[in-house]
Amino acid sequence: MEDQNRAVVAMSGGVDSTVAAYLMLRQGYEVIGLTMCIRDMDDLEGHEQDRPRCCGLRDVEDARRAAQSLGIPFYVVNLKKEFNDLVVEYFCKEYLDGKTPNPCIVCNEKLKFGRLWEKARALEAGAIVTGHYARVDYDEERGRYLLKKGVDPKKDQSYVLFSLSQYQLSRVRLPLGRHHKDWVRQTAREAGMRISEKADSQEICFVRRGDYRNFLQRRLGRSGESGSIVDTEGRVLGTHNGIYGFTIGQRRGLGVSTGRPLYVVHIDKTSNTVTVGGETETFQDRCVASRVNWIALESLTRSETVEARIRYNHPGAEATIEPLEDDRVLVRFRRPQKAVTPGQAVVFYQGDVVLGGGWIEGEER
Repeated sequence: MEDQNRAVVAMSGGVDSTVAAYLMLRQGYEVIGLTMCIRDMDDLEGHEQDRPRCCGLRDVEDARRAAQSLGIPFYVVNLKKEFNDLVVEYFCKEYLDGKTPNPCIVCNEKLKFGRLWEKARALEAGAIVTGHYARVDYDEERGRYLLKKGVDPKKDQSYVLFSLSQYQLSRVRLPLGRHHKDWVRQTAREAGMRISEKADSQEICFVRRGDYRNFLQRRLGRSGESGSIVDTEGRVLGTHNGIYGFTIGQRRGLGVSTGRPLYVVHIDKTSNTVTVGGETETFQDRCVASRVNWIALESLTRSETVEARIRYNHPGAEATIEPLEDDRVLVRFRRPQKAVTPGQAVVFYQGDVVLGGGWIEGEER
């Protein structure tokens, strides 16, 4: 039976999740800290410069010490198999399909608010808490939980939470969403937290130094299948050693030169071909999103004007969205957008409210 006064905090060892736990304690909750163990200890060790920026052994120990300083119970949850099956395998498959994945979104949906919530329920907790900068409110008129932007525009993380269900949102608590990062760090300092100045995580947690190509080669045990690099007229300019080494909009490391800047404009898994062109050819005025998850709406029944974000650090662009069959949406941008990338998420906003979002499909050529 769920205890609505008991909250489990997903603790990463960083300042955000630690302050989130601290704020829940101040609100009178009984707080329990949980940290995901997602790799073997041998993978978490090594030279300092090789360590991932989050989820490493040091971070597990930082989370343990933070929980101890707050006087709360703390447990490490072994999710190595789930992380490999649900996140790492997805990451590899997307690149092998010529797409650019976003493993953080999948990890949030499947692990932090999925498997970790199952552990929280076993502890009879009524809520799961994270250090994300976003807000969740209940709209009485719509009868739905709403996901909203965090008040700090530089830290807003609502984009990576678009895939959460109504049930998940009903159990989520995001105490940092109404604060700015500077306030969070100052709160940590005033509370005497040793991690108050710890740097934020930036890179993919399981990829050392951000070198995903080397990670994929080690994971696959081989280089990719070689193929052609062509221009938009179909002329062969060179060869590549695997389409997974490319992403839409990429300029550097193409391995070809024509005397003008070239960018990746299309990746075709079927023909194993990478198409390059000028910068203007990286812009698109539309895309199709599939596997759309609606938050503020039950479903899309008519055209809507939205702000569409096509990647995490994208400022958003005015667009209209129109319903298609099979949980798909046609997105028409008012102004063409650069590097609309298959495999990335497109998230729809009206004001600070997330209507929903989906996954960008490949462009038909």
